[in-house]
Amino acid sequence: MAIKFYSLGAAQEVTGSKHILEVDGHKYLIDCGAFQGRRAEADKKNRDFNVPAPELEAVILTHAHYDHCGLLPLLGKHGFNGNIYATPATRDIANLVMMDSARIQARDREYLSKQAAKKGEIFKWVPLFDENDVIQTVNQFVTISYHRPTWIGPNVQLEFYDAGHILGSSMALITAKDSEGKEVKIAFTGDLGRKNKAIIRDPDIIPPVDYIVIESTYGNRRHEETDNALKLLAEKTKELVENKGKMIIPAFAVERTQEIVYYFHLLVDKKIIPDIPIYVDSPMAVNATSIFQVHPECYDAETHQAFLTHHKNPFGFNSLKFITSVAESKDLNNIDGPMVIISADGMCEFGRITHHLANNIEKPSTKIMLVGFMAEDTLGRRLQNREPEVKIFGEWHQVRAEILQINAFSAHADYFEATEWLDSLENPKLKTIFLVHGEPKAQSYFTQYLNENGYKDVKTVKYDETYNLD
Repeated sequence: MAIKFYSLGAAQEVTGSKHILEVDGHKYLIDCGAFQGRRAEADKKNRDFNVPAPELEAVILTHAHYDHCGLLPLLGKHGFNGNIYATPATRDIANLVMMDSARIQARDREYLSKQAAKKGEIFKWVPLFDENDVIQTVNQFVTISYHRPTWIGPNVQLEFYDAGHILGSSMALITAKDSEGKEVKIAFTGDLGRKNKAIIRDPDIIPPVDYIVIESTYGNRRHEETDNALKLLAEKTKELVENKGKMIIPAFAVERTQEIVYYFHLLVDKKIIPDIPIYVDSPMAVNATSIFQVHPECYDAETHQAFLTHHKNPFGFNSLKFITSVAESKDLNNIDGPMVIISADGMCEFGRITHHLANNIEKPSTKIMLVGFMAEDTLGRRLQNREPEVKIFGEWHQVRAEILQINAFSAHADYFEATEWLDSLENPKLKTIFLVHGEPKAQSYFTQYLNENGYKDVKTVKYDETYNLD
């Protein structure tokens, strides 16, 4: 018998994480994420659901970003009725993310069907799943705290370690023994975080393992220093006040929004920037912020002390306003600056951020601050590439706004930080490092860098390839 591993998603691409660990024929799925990118292409990929759901022994969720948890509701629809293992905070955030996705799909269907009817066209598109599917999925969650080894199948033990990526994020360390008594330890990092990030703890140091499956999103890029990023943020905010413009920040509702709010709070508190209106325009971000407040077990020492000792709320201050209704969101277009608008989605493909961009991108007084990774074929990547003209809602817009980028706020380890984390491990028996969740150029660079730093067996995981773990 054998222990093997293969990927059904995020192999030589950044989104759609789905990995299978097979032990004596028993299959375990690590993450079940949605693909993101061009709308039609992503929809097709997500519908071509190739996960052997009825054959799964269990599912492990490393964290609750959409590209890791977004297709979990399809498992039940395809016959999986087993357990989904995650940390408590991941369960709560995944519930929010999946429910938000179900509601967006329902609204899309309603809107698109009306548009088709006006044109006399036949409309057949249906959502991937609905709210009832999400409820069923959440009922399958079994939560496990960090550092609590748990048996999840015949001779298979799971232990979560803090990945330091977003609230509740984990690395899944799996100890598997086959029928012949051979034991293998394999770590799936999920998305690996960074040291010294605001709010959450640094990535854990994990025990020795035989194999590591590690993300490579920033496999060919370095992040800037946080202090430099805060200086830029302060400088551009002051310019915003002088010009009475709007700063629009596309940010994922989970983690990035709370971190940016935290840094604005810091700058205002130290009187580095004036107290200007800051709007968080995302119902999901509002709910996610509430989840942050009920999971102090995930905080780093500084945030924990701010809450417990000083009773300060780092996720809210006087100038911060949360926007929930569509009417309030539209009203922001009629209010003069200066103001900061933080809105989802982080790659500018969906949600309210697209409306804010459409209304403000042609104004020279607007600043668009990019603070995270932008996948290929997204509006965010086109802005990042400084394209002079972009299409939003089917209409072309001249980009007259100032495009800014801060990489220091990224929650992903860059190639140097990931290597530094690997170097911190005592891993005398490490055999192979598998690269997933990255674009080919990033993975090629990361492989070479790892080779130069003493890691000789580095493999880029490819679709349709199975890797025997012996």
